[in-house]
Amino acid sequence: MGGTMRLGDYDAILKEGSVATKLYGTNYIVERHRHRYEVNPEFVERLESFGMVFSGKNKNRMEIAEIPDKRFFFASQFHPEFRSRPGRPSPPFKGLVQAMCKYRKEKESQ
Repeated sequence: MGGTMRLGDYDAILKEGSVATKLYGTNYIVERHRHRYEVNPEFVERLESFGMVFSGKNKNRMEIAEIPDKRFFFASQFHPEFRSRPGRPSPPFKGLVQAMCKYRKEKESQ
């Protein structure tokens, strides 16, 4: 069934100036994984040509994808819910809620 299981903590280097770097406040993170999926490296350049940014990488694996011209597009290979706690959401979840609040405020002011 699929590829090799990635299970446990893996680190990632984040691209300077990315949404990921802004959310985490650093350019180095460690997050938990449990999956058999990965971005096919043969398609990375093509996806980037359409505006996707792979802002988090672990060696030659893509960990985080963003689309900067969207309100909030943040996709991860890891499970940010594994690090969330009541009152202390994982940075991607906090970023999503902040983006929703900003959007609502913009809609209400129209």
